[in-house]
Amino acid sequence: MFATLDDLLDRVHVVALPMRVRFRGITTRELAVIDGPAGWGEFGAFLEYDDDEAASWLAAGLEAAYRPPPAPRRTHIAINATVPAVPPAQVPEVLARFPGARTAKVKVAEPGQTLADDVARVEAVRASIPTVRVDANGGWTVPQAVAAARALTAAGPLEYLEQPCATVAELAQVRRQVAVPVAADESIRKAADPLAVVRAHAADVAVLKVAPLGGATALSQIAAQIAIPVVVSSALDSAVGIGSALAAAAALPRLDHACGLGTGGLFIEDVAEPAVPVDGALPVRAVTPDPARLAALAVPAERRRWWIERIRRCHAVLAARAR
Repeated sequence: MFATLDDLLDRVHVVALPMRVRFRGITTRELAVIDGPAGWGEFGAFLEYDDDEAASWLAAGLEAAYRPPPAPRRTHIAINATVPAVPPAQVPEVLARFPGARTAKVKVAEPGQTLADDVARVEAVRASIPTVRVDANGGWTVPQAVAAARALTAAGPLEYLEQPCATVAELAQVRRQVAVPVAADESIRKAADPLAVVRAHAADVAVLKVAPLGGATALSQIAAQIAIPVVVSSALDSAVGIGSALAAAAALPRLDHACGLGTGGLFIEDVAEPAVPVDGALPVRAVTPDPARLAALAVPAERRRWWIERIRRCHAVLAARAR
């Protein structure tokens, strides 16, 4: 374990970050940040996650707060623009928050929307960004994914389809039937065995996220074993979590693709002033929250109690794993 529970709870700030657009079905992002002896960490497991899954997110936050970051191999990380499932007319406004980005990740397969909506959004992005990838979050069946791959590449290529279907077996089927590379996200970060997707020949690219995998150390270990290119992405992190993810990406020996670490632009307010991309890249640097922002963004007392109890339970899960 990185810390005793009492020490950890003394260092926790729980905040609610208002968002510019709905993302993952939410407009306010609740999370906790930890003022640790080695730096700041973040615990932001989504509210619907059970304690066993959320515990890995706490482990990541504790690692960042209580251990020094890994040694960097690069000082800047190229990032992709992230385009939520917005109408095409709103795309230029979203892209303006990612100056210099040459790659965009576009959300598709949004509940209540159609493939035609996805195509229109992708085409609006292509008008400004040369390299486009799409993320379905497992929202398609295999036939739907195959049809979508054809429709979305009718007017131009895609860098890859991210998590077109929910299961590893389905990803493998899609990969055999389409010419577009397939990337795996949930099939890695939510899997008991993160390497199963590679053994099944189900993906060409691995999307790795620090928090769900349990920290930068775990991410680097998986990257070393996975034998396919890696993209480091955020889990709708605050500036603190983005800082941890940038540090993890900076330490990898190989990084061929733009990373999904520009999501700070999705927040109206954050715990620290977000770094602005320069020529499509973010600097690798430690992030220290602004005390005034922490106070202004603090959740009501009942929500803080909810998060503190969750941290207690997740800390117990980590303690049990360590035995």
